Amino acid sequence: MSTGSANVPTRSATSRVVGASLVGTTVEWYDFFLYGSAAALVFNKLFFPAGDPLIGTMLAFITYAVGFVARPLGGLVFGHYGDRLGRKKLLVLSLVLMGGATFLIGLLPTFQTIGLAAPLLLTLLRLIQGFAIGGEWGGAVLIVSEHGSAKHRGFWASWPQAGVPLGNLLGTAVLAVLAAVQSDEAFLAWGWRIAFLLSGVLVLIGLWVRLAVAESPLFVEAARKAAEEGTEQHAPIMEVLSRYKREVLIAMGARFAENVVYYVLTSFVLTYVATFLELPRSVALNASLIAAIVHFLSIPLWGALSDRVGRRPVYLVGAVGTGLWAFVFFTMLDTKSFFVITFATTVGLVFHGAMYGPQAAYFAELFGTRVRYSGASIGYQLASIVAGSLAPIIATALLAAFGSSLPISIYVALCSVITIIAVVVSPETRTRDLAADHAV
Repeated sequence: MSTGSANVPTRSATSRVVGASLVGTTVEWYDFFLYGSAAALVFNKLFFPAGDPLIGTMLAFITYAVGFVARPLGGLVFGHYGDRLGRKKLLVLSLVLMGGATFLIGLLPTFQTIGLAAPLLLTLLRLIQGFAIGGEWGGAVLIVSEHGSAKHRGFWASWPQAGVPLGNLLGTAVLAVLAAVQSDEAFLAWGWRIAFLLSGVLVLIGLWVRLAVAESPLFVEAARKAAEEGTEQHAPIMEVLSRYKREVLIAMGARFAENVVYYVLTSFVLTYVATFLELPRSVALNASLIAAIVHFLSIPLWGALSDRVGRRPVYLVGAVGTGLWAFVFFTMLDTKSFFVITFATTVGLVFHGAMYGPQAAYFAELFGTRVRYSGASIGYQLASIVAGSLAPIIATALLAAFGSSLPISIYVALCSVITIIAVVVSPETRTRDLAADHAV
């Protein structure tokens, strides 16, 4: 089967698109993950005060989950217009929405100042964040996947994925620095706001970079052919649901363990270390910082490996690895050693990278060009409602109910089984030509 397409952009042009996607994705995920870290460290005290620290954290994580609920709606809306109008316009819009919501969170009065209006406004802004990030992922990975040759698609498309840990790294680093140079009282009173207000500057940088990239050549060609043939697609979502149901289910299943594992390793771990193990906040933040660096570097390597051996084998390494590592991870955290905690988090994220690295190319290759934004976004974002959004809540509830990490490990392992099944029954997509339509 052909692996190329006409009018393949030059390597330098592809590199510019990759760089723009990486910068924009980093900024948007900095905003999104900053909320998760703040929910574990700050919002539970300032917006959801409760007698039991774990209860306050659970309430904060519920608003954190609201952002995930809004993601499929963002995926539907942005996917619809991204398949009709192009990838670039929607990428710019998502960045503006995300940055504006995050900046406003930094200005919000607390529960003590305005009462119930504080958590309500926080929830509204979190909804906007979720809506924006729901539309961002599909556009960022597709505009890269649809540039360049198929031979290195897994590697190039993995770079926007690497923007996720880079955004998390940036958010964790900012919080770690603020926590290090401020007292706990100052950090809670006003210091945390700096990290959110910084988003305004980052968004301007992201916009400057994204506005300079070219539209996807595959989308341009598909739109031209559709116009000539009089077959323009007015409702891409309907075609996805009628012709790509199997592909959507595969994407959702493949996404399940990857999504759950990531939020257990990056968000819930802050609660476990700081609240359950009663260690200083800096232990979890610094461990996450180091692990995020290794995670960032591993994702393109896994993406490149998927170009050589296939998407499915690499993805399975990650799914099986994370399912087994879940039983080792918490035992290592319980040592209360900074170095052991860092090692445990790092290995877990490297296994996660084996799923996340090839994921962008894998999902893009499941759908045809005219519905790719909608199809990939739906599969990716629908899974996030029952996977990533609930992961910190379920993990916190299991910890509060049993006082043990074993039920959490079992929960993660069961999620890994779902992903393993989805990947095993899916086709290998590495050699597919993105210009062709592979719907069954």
